[in-house]
Amino acid sequence: MRGEFFFLFLFSPLTPTPSLLDLLKKKKKPPSSQQSKGCSNATEPEIAALFTKWNDKLKTQDPDQIVPLYAEKSVLLPTLSNTPRLTPETKHDYFVEFMTKKPAGTILTRTIFVSCETAMDTGTYEFTLTDKKTGEKSKVPARYTYTYDISAEDKNDWKITSHHSSAMPEQPAPASA
Repeated sequence: MRGEFFFLFLFSPLTPTPSLLDLLKKKKKPPSSQQSKGCSNATEPEIAALFTKWNDKLKTQDPDQIVPLYAEKSVLLPTLSNTPRLTPETKHDYFVEFMTKKPAGTILTRTIFVSCETAMDTGTYEFTLTDKKTGEKSKVPARYTYTYDISAEDKNDWKITSHHSSAMPEQPAPASA
């Protein structure tokens, strides 16, 4: 009988339980407490600049310049490949081929979230690619998400932990005259 009473007490609808929102509010810390724990004070413009850095490295056409921007344990789900790239070697292989197209990315829309040691940049971008044989340029509109993690050793060294890019499933409407 005692066990039944205990069960009823714990799971009774009359027992007040905190909502998920209440729990999240309790976990949220003001910036000053984040600083004291060694958190990054990164701003949205600083996170946005990480894409610019990535795009600039892409323009070098040297995979050895871009692969180090990814964390050792990270995921690349690239726009022009069906193969998830989980190691530095497989990321390198992807960029060897991708860079032959002389890609240049332009952010179209973005939303950035910054936390203590992580950040996310997600939105839409467009890549201009150059055909190797003809030199003809084409544009590939795509969606993207980059997640970043701050290095434990260097609070200014953000690494890409996941990068997902996929071509838009619908072609954009033609511009009206």
